[in-house]
Amino acid sequence: MKILIVTGLSGAGKSGALRSLEDMGYICVDNLPAGLMGNFLELCRSTVPPIQRVALVIDSRSSVFRFSTERMLQTLDLLEVPHEILFLDCSNEVLQRRYNETRRRHPMHDDAAAGILIERELLEPVKERANYIIDTTDMTPRQFQRKIEELIGGKNEHFRLIITSFGFKRGIPLNADIIVDMRYTPNPFYEDSLRNLSGRDKAVFDYVMSDPTVIRHLDNMTESLLELIPAYEREGKRRLMVSFGCTGGRHRSVAMAEALYSRLKDFRNTTIEHRDLVIEAENISERFEH
Repeated sequence: MKILIVTGLSGAGKSGALRSLEDMGYICVDNLPAGLMGNFLELCRSTVPPIQRVALVIDSRSSVFRFSTERMLQTLDLLEVPHEILFLDCSNEVLQRRYNETRRRHPMHDDAAAGILIERELLEPVKERANYIIDTTDMTPRQFQRKIEELIGGKNEHFRLIITSFGFKRGIPLNADIIVDMRYTPNPFYEDSLRNLSGRDKAVFDYVMSDPTVIRHLDNMTESLLELIPAYEREGKRRLMVSFGCTGGRHRSVAMAEALYSRLKDFRNTTIEHRDLVIEAENISERFEH
């Protein structure tokens, strides 16, 4: 297991750092009390398969749990798992401007300027122990993301292509980047011999793929993604979800998702998910039972 402790001054960019780390495959937890680190890591070890990459934000917002720099460092020293510390810094002037713009209260004081000084002094011992220090004073969000990738080791091989299927009658997946409607091709549901099968079964798969329009669509999708994914990577995107939808999410969308997955599974870190397949199978069984 690899543990990255993300800490630093409030307002220096810890939330943005977590978004980048999530895209790099880290399991991220924000504002975890230092005293709970051991329990959380034990939970990570007990998962199947075990979680390998963890990023934990621990900072002065944990003051309600009697946060202290000494206690945090002692807890880290007792960990049986190797860890590294990423410290995010920023000039006092820029931090104060960020707090004034967002009108948020500083965790250490009602007055942002005073809170910044208190927190900087509090976290100085942690900064001295840090493996990586990033000063975000003059960084754009894109420059910040690239710096994290450079220091922590995020490369293009961590790009995730997620291919999914779904049924429109249960709603469009909110986290999809590209939605593809497969309701233009005949529905296998109306074929008695195919109704209880799914797009993962050869008979249904062949039925859907027998439509020349589907094949042309599949060819175009494959060609487009092979061209677009490197462009997404150059712009810092680390995840792309392509979701195929049909009426119930059992036949046409599943078949198309499987077909695209078979073509692109070796191109990047590609996974496939069928959101409504099990639910639809249960509903079909219930209809026939009653």
